[in-house]
Amino acid sequence: MVRYYPVMLMVEGARCIVIGGGPVAERKVHGLLEAGAEVVVVSPAVTAGLDNLAAGGFIHCCKREYREQDLEHAALVFAASGDRAVNREVAEAAKRRAIPCTVADKPLEGDFVTPSVVRRGDLVIAVTASGSSPALAARVARELEECYGREYEDFTAWLGRLRMMAAAELKDSSLRHAVLRRAVHMMGTDWRLDTDEERIRERLYMIKSQLEGGMDDDRRSE
Repeated sequence: MVRYYPVMLMVEGARCIVIGGGPVAERKVHGLLEAGAEVVVVSPAVTAGLDNLAAGGFIHCCKREYREQDLEHAALVFAASGDRAVNREVAEAAKRRAIPCTVADKPLEGDFVTPSVVRRGDLVIAVTASGSSPALAARVARELEECYGREYEDFTAWLGRLRMMAAAELKDSSLRHAVLRRAVHMMGTDWRLDTDEERIRERLYMIKSQLEGGMDDDRRSE
């Protein structure tokens, strides 16, 4: 059994190389673009979707066979060529250069795996079966998409604004944490009315008053 350490990587502006131009490579590319990466695709042939992305200037596409020099200045490498020998060669070259690499057809040859992802704004839920069953991870992700609808995008943004306000105005860290824990249970309330800083401040002090008024189980449980 392989044990992975879960981590979210900041790849905005980072050069990420995708070796391969098929549907698997295209999925990797879309995930990287969502994270703001600079994407380079190397493959003799690519999908229509990748062609469109290249034509739109969203990615750089090299329509030729892979060369080891393609890995220069890469932050991450994705071996998704559909050719076992090429993927192995890419993984070995990345290892020599100490560049983290994922291998689509043989995860154990790589340094990491890419999870199935549910994105709701700043709320990002990643699911993996550690390479054992990508299909299972995808199924679980679909179930999570149903549990956490698009409304969570706005709710997460609202919680972020409330958290910034609490950090600036509540010096008692225990109280601040209790307020924020209480706030995550407000999904079914009228939080959408908090459209400006003053309304958010009112909400913050309303929750604070509730806690100080005796409803502070969250705070006592720390």
